[in-house]
Amino acid sequence: MTENVWNYKSTAGRLAGADLTGYKVEATDGSIGKVDKHSDEVGDAYLVVDTGVWIFGKEVMLPASTVLSIDPNEKKVFVGLAKQQIKDAPEFDREKHLGDPGYHDELGTYYGTGGAPFGGPQI
Repeated sequence: MTENVWNYKSTAGRLAGADLTGYKVEATDGSIGKVDKHSDEVGDAYLVVDTGVWIFGKEVMLPASTVLSIDPNEKKVFVGLAKQQIKDAPEFDREKHLGDPGYHDELGTYYGTGGAPFGGPQI
């Protein structure tokens, strides 16, 4: 089910109401950028990550389930994805895709079954 990708895992250490804006985002194989925007809405939680020069200054949207852990002391968010999985995700355009249910479905399918290890049993 793709809706599960839009919720934080209980093991992520997410504190409701905490502002993650500016936190560095670490993929399994290195840094991918910083959190530019995030949502804690149940069933629609996500991070928008500014990738800087890594993917030519583009932003990516990551469903909350991709977050493995959050380190408030280091101001870092660790995601269970490799850089290539993130780079290959459906393109994100803030003007078009924020609040677009079709895009959320597409991204949920990608991270729920396609580009990431979330299609199998939930860990």
